[in-house]
Amino acid sequence: MTSADDFVIQLALDKGVLTPEQVDAARAVVASHTDLTVAPPRLLDILVAEHGFSTKQAAKLLADEFGMPMIEMVNVRATTELMALLPRSLAAKHTAFPVSREGNTLRVAISDPLDVDAIDSISHFLKMNVEPVVAPADEIRAHIDRFYGKDEESMEKLLSDISTGEEAQVVEGAPVIGGAEGDTDDAPIIKLVYQVILEAIARRASDIHLEPLEKRFRVRYRIDGVLVEVDNPPKRLQLAIISRLKIMANISIAEKRIPQDGRIQVTVGSKPIDLRVSSLPTAHGESIVMRILDKEGLQLGLPELGFLSDDQSTMERIITMPDGLFLVTGPTGSGKTTTLYSCLHFINKPDRKLITVEDPVEYQLSGINQVPVRTEVGMTFANALRSMLRQAPNIIMVGEIRDLETAEIAINASLTGHMVFSTLLPNDAPGAVTRMIDIGVKPFLVSTSLRAIMAQRLVRKICKKCKHPYTPDPRELRSLNITAQQAANATFAKGAGCENCHGSGYRGRAGIFEIFVVNDELQRMIYENSGTSRLRDKARTLGMRTMREDGLRKVLTGMTTIEEVVSITVGDAA
Repeated sequence: MTSADDFVIQLALDKGVLTPEQVDAARAVVASHTDLTVAPPRLLDILVAEHGFSTKQAAKLLADEFGMPMIEMVNVRATTELMALLPRSLAAKHTAFPVSREGNTLRVAISDPLDVDAIDSISHFLKMNVEPVVAPADEIRAHIDRFYGKDEESMEKLLSDISTGEEAQVVEGAPVIGGAEGDTDDAPIIKLVYQVILEAIARRASDIHLEPLEKRFRVRYRIDGVLVEVDNPPKRLQLAIISRLKIMANISIAEKRIPQDGRIQVTVGSKPIDLRVSSLPTAHGESIVMRILDKEGLQLGLPELGFLSDDQSTMERIITMPDGLFLVTGPTGSGKTTTLYSCLHFINKPDRKLITVEDPVEYQLSGINQVPVRTEVGMTFANALRSMLRQAPNIIMVGEIRDLETAEIAINASLTGHMVFSTLLPNDAPGAVTRMIDIGVKPFLVSTSLRAIMAQRLVRKICKKCKHPYTPDPRELRSLNITAQQAANATFAKGAGCENCHGSGYRGRAGIFEIFVVNDELQRMIYENSGTSRLRDKARTLGMRTMREDGLRKVLTGMTTIEEVVSITVGDAA
């Protein structure tokens, strides 16, 4: 029996709601329990089942004792806005249900006023004030199951539930569920949206794409860099699903003419997940893309990124330099930000001050000052970087160098005793030099400040569960110029496809890299603005490997496949 049960029973005795004889009889039932394979019944449950004591009476006693209001759950009208604030996992864990919101205060129905930790936990998660009201535990649990849905409900069941009713309606821009007759069809919409998100997270997707087409509403997950189409909801549910997601992301559902950005926070089990939401008007409705940011899933070790031992040693030497500029280049989605986070994690020591400026802050790192860009209030990359220098940091990370002003401040910082990390979008490492000069930076500043540039791509790794050896045919060997000697010593492998990788043969991704380290010769050539081709040729003679050559090494060790490296590095074929 819990301390809360003891407290309620003592209150009932004191108030005359229960008699000592009833309590003694219930205790006798508990004492007579002899089956050790089954947990003994709760004393409070026996009093409720056999002695006319109700959960509503228990809630009323607690409410009166603590001077708290009691609420009738039958009168609680659940809305998508409130349910988006309080995730199902948290509601179920603490037997709590959101009732109403006023400003920064959320009114929450709870069953146990003694559980101060529950109130504190909800308040801390929401970053809001919580005003508790009392309701019976069984009524709260019934509301959670009714409006959030039960965990075991599948996508097929949800779609079946929805298909039996009329199209879900959106009232004044917000789907409202529960309470009034005729709006019960909205509850499955909420469950369906959560199911789409949960399934994406379970399948390790990095993005969720919801795309309105002419005759269907397509849902796709990006898994290991490849878009995979999943079961599509009916086209008629398009408006309700998009409206639900926009409410969760706290963006206007009345505005459908311009792009909008927002953020959703969900908890899966005990794991916090952030979703960065982007809406874009299209010819057939608004397209929604959600980027899944799994804070606990971020791998911060350099070996986990895919560096082989020699490249890892080079990287460790570069990022521990006392000053200078280090750039990571590649297209969107090539893992640049994750690489920079890993570098910061490696050099994050108590005797160093690290500051980042990002748009947006994707992952929060312990011990690092992270500054978000807010262009609407004038906090641009350049302004933030200028202010950061007055904070006396040792290491600075700039999310992306986008213009001349940001580039010049970053370079000046690197020339005055700071180590500066940043990203650019050119496809290869030498191309970043030309890009810096093209946006207006003087060649002598680039040559003096630049320490190294690394270009990268991500290739899919072979699934370890279904990995098996195979012998490539001559055509495959020629595609990567693999010699007979290399082939003889290689460990070629492929994935057969299994449940672990959903039949793809791949699970997870690793980087392939091109590391351009600036020495005296290259510094002189940059100063003379020699051009990308000459810089690349000189770097190759000094030992720089292209991304295709680094990918080849990972094919020979059985990490990935020939097809994967060829498709990702098609620009390196020459």
